[in-house]
Amino acid sequence: MDSTLPAVAEELLKEIKKAFQETSHETFFFRLKFIFGPSAVPALDLVDQRSVTRVMSPSGRTAYQVLGSSGKLYTCYSSCHFCTCPAFGFTVLQKSESLLCKHILAVYLSQAMGACQELSVSEEQLTSILLAEEEDEG
Repeated sequence: MDSTLPAVAEELLKEIKKAFQETSHETFFFRLKFIFGPSAVPALDLVDQRSVTRVMSPSGRTAYQVLGSSGKLYTCYSSCHFCTCPAFGFTVLQKSESLLCKHILAVYLSQAMGACQELSVSEEQLTSILLAEEEDEG
């Protein structure tokens, strides 16, 4: 995990990873909902639907793509704690009402639970994925 999340969130995600490697899951659901609020349940739904894909290039560059509940594909960067969805821009960046959007939380949870799809692409394909997001925004 990276250090852009508050320590309590980082610790909870580490505990979730440990719990999924061992046993108890229910306790962490309540903690997850307490820390991350309304994005917890939709993020778990995205993980359950296997909507998170880690896209890797031969050079080691990675990005995550999350198929949102609306059917739109969002690009997330766990390394800098960023998502291309409108909710991230509004509730996280502008209003500071949330630590993260459901897509970023789904990325962190899928990593912790070992539920992330993997996709290897060429450098050119990864560049196209990243540039496509910029073109959508511009």
